[in-house]
Amino acid sequence: MSDKVRGALVIIGGAEDRKRKCLILKRFVELAGGENSKLVVVTAAAAEPQAGDVYYDLFQRLGVRDVVVLNVNTRQDARFPGAKDVLEQATGIFFTGGDQLRLTSILGGTLVDDALHTAYRKGTIIAGTSAGASAMSETMIVEGEETEAPRKNTVQMAPGMGLLHEVVVDQHFAQRGRLGRLLAAVAQYPYVLGVGIDEDTAIIVSPEGTFEVVGSHTVTVIDGRQIWDTNVSAASPHDPLALTNVILHILPAGYRFDMKKRNPLL
Repeated sequence: MSDKVRGALVIIGGAEDRKRKCLILKRFVELAGGENSKLVVVTAAAAEPQAGDVYYDLFQRLGVRDVVVLNVNTRQDARFPGAKDVLEQATGIFFTGGDQLRLTSILGGTLVDDALHTAYRKGTIIAGTSAGASAMSETMIVEGEETEAPRKNTVQMAPGMGLLHEVVVDQHFAQRGRLGRLLAAVAQYPYVLGVGIDEDTAIIVSPEGTFEVVGSHTVTVIDGRQIWDTNVSAASPHDPLALTNVILHILPAGYRFDMKKRNPLL
């Protein structure tokens, strides 16, 4: 996290509760200003822009009167000055799920991308669910094998939106058995902190570089800086990876984590 950043991130592992208590989405609304917040729902990750209508209705039901759905389906849309203006006025920006590579390939280097980073530095709350969560980091997981032991070709990586540095995020984590692919990502980038977020669970990242866990499941944190030995450079693509002395934390709701010191805050 940059010292110049004033905003916060709400990174959701997908399938968040939208019908009952809506704890995560209510927390996002609260951080963005409550009933007086100005929310923008960005659908760039979704192939079907109707994804924004679901969140428009939901945020209205949670008491927010000022909600705008920004359907950014092409790079031409992302270059439209009006879209930039909408983001600059928002107190909260929400990215829907879909395909994280679609999201970054549409937004990267555009007016919308610039406006997003400017808003974040000024204090806007940025949230994303599922693909919108994975794309938050500087380096993101695009795809990978699930429910398998980590191998060299288990995971494919690409540049993300760059709101979160030295962290890689995976979502739908326990529900889709993604521990192996997050371990593979950390093996290739040991300086990067691996954060796997379960469904209906989120981390709220502060400008100071700590996060709090909220929701009904857990967050898995993988720290590879203390790895003693790995065969990641020598192994063939289908060989199992060797990793020793990997540090792993499992954090339920209410726990916090210092990403700079890499320590849980009990």
